[in-house]
Amino acid sequence: MSLGYVFFGTPEFAVSVLDVLAAAGRAPLALVCQPDRPRGRGLSLEPPPVKIWAEAHRLPLLQPERAGDESFLRAMEELQADLALVAAYGLLLPPRLLGIPRLGFINVHPSLLPRYRGAAPVQWTLLNGDTVTGVTILKVTPRLDDGDILLQRETPVGPEENAAELLSRLALLGGELSREAMEQMERGSIQPVPQDESRVVWARALEKDDGRIDWTRPAEAIHNQVRAVQPWPGAFCQLNGRRLKIHRTRPEDAGERRGAPGEILELDPAGIRIMTGGGCLRLLELQLEGKKRLSAREFILGRNLTAGDRLE
Repeated sequence: MSLGYVFFGTPEFAVSVLDVLAAAGRAPLALVCQPDRPRGRGLSLEPPPVKIWAEAHRLPLLQPERAGDESFLRAMEELQADLALVAAYGLLLPPRLLGIPRLGFINVHPSLLPRYRGAAPVQWTLLNGDTVTGVTILKVTPRLDDGDILLQRETPVGPEENAAELLSRLALLGGELSREAMEQMERGSIQPVPQDESRVVWARALEKDDGRIDWTRPAEAIHNQVRAVQPWPGAFCQLNGRRLKIHRTRPEDAGERRGAPGEILELDPAGIRIMTGGGCLRLLELQLEGKKRLSAREFILGRNLTAGDRLE
């Protein structure tokens, strides 16, 4: 018998998971997402992506201010769901809520747990230069990301893949793995595996200053930082007293070239080569404060930059 489930999620990551499940004929009984939030300069209320998806598919939607609200808990009980599936919901799930579905809650987590528990697993995968990541389906408990692992699948990390791109790809993999998990639960063949607490690595939420570039670090480390902080907070430095955002880079061997960290070694259409604390970094896409994002070739045109200038 097919499991009836309620889907908890809010951003685009959750929508990608839903798309895979719906295409497989596994649309949820109902959806739960965060309330509409004020956004933009006018601070007008903006619906989250999952709300838009629910309305387009004409499925019931709940948007509690808190997941422990009494009216919401009663609504969940009335749904009589077998299961709840969570994918980037973003609000605390109280113990009473976790006990409502017959089979509890399971979560789509974009890392190979127990590595990278916490708010920013994809970003820390890239910051640390990991070449392999994956998706974990786990049981939800009152503690953060510590439940038994139900399914897990690896995938390689591309050398120039940024956080936004990797997260999009992991969402699709998460949808496939969620479908497989539900199929195994229906057959009674799923085998939960406790996490090894000795291997836990935490992935704290990023802060704005995590995007600040220190040119004394090695080129590979700065490259990983640039990838990890896309789209927020973005990697940045200073050029002639103005903030310069760096969107795409490529680490390279400096060869015989020498210079101080942050010094421009070469300007050419293929990219601006910058000296670092180890090797050089080729800047491929840049954005000066108040200007639009440009390729290195476009950025060089019309700017009085020369080899020997410094990025701070």
